[in-house]
Amino acid sequence: MSKSTHIVSIDGPAGAGKSSTARAVAKKLGFAFLDTGAMYRAATWRVMNAGLDWKDTDALVDSTRAMDLEIRETPAGQVVRVDGTDVTEAIRTPEVTRNIYRLDQIPAVRRQLVELQRRFGDAQPTVAEGRDIGTVVFPQAACKVYMDASIEERAKRRALEMEAKGMVVDLEALQQEIAQRDEASMTRADSPLRPAEDSVHLDTTGKSFESVVDEVVALAKARL
Repeated sequence: MSKSTHIVSIDGPAGAGKSSTARAVAKKLGFAFLDTGAMYRAATWRVMNAGLDWKDTDALVDSTRAMDLEIRETPAGQVVRVDGTDVTEAIRTPEVTRNIYRLDQIPAVRRQLVELQRRFGDAQPTVAEGRDIGTVVFPQAACKVYMDASIEERAKRRALEMEAKGMVVDLEALQQEIAQRDEASMTRADSPLRPAEDSVHLDTTGKSFESVVDEVVALAKARL
């Protein structure tokens, strides 16, 4: 368990704005940014790239354990490398998104990645985002936020991100996919998505990105 009190945890469902908010908050506070979603995406991409059987749990765990993962923040944005290969764009494809749940419901996979996350947070003041940051990874975090938004708004946000990358988006199908991810995250046996008891609930529906960032920064300064 992390002993660091200089942790800002931001949890919530897909499309709530966790990653972009956490990155901006980290920059304003001068903290490191931990994108746990990128970790799970990278592990998922590695399994898909190797053509492993999703039913072979041992192989999936071994793949995650063997993964050489590098995540860096650069002036040009985040760079993610798996086993030396730049997968920054590859891990954001719809195919990877649809398969993340296959890994994040495996306890042994989660334990491996949680250990990496705790090491990161123990080493430096950190803003971390994910689905079990305040409840499992950093339960002692001094500042915990649970971000949410209506499923309609979350789908629209994700659609805009995808369209900006030249992808064709079926908004209704995307909304159904997000709903399914919510269900899988909230009902999984190991580390389900839920607000920590001492977290602040932040509904971002209808709010500007800047106002959400300012709200989290103000909360972090008050708590830390």
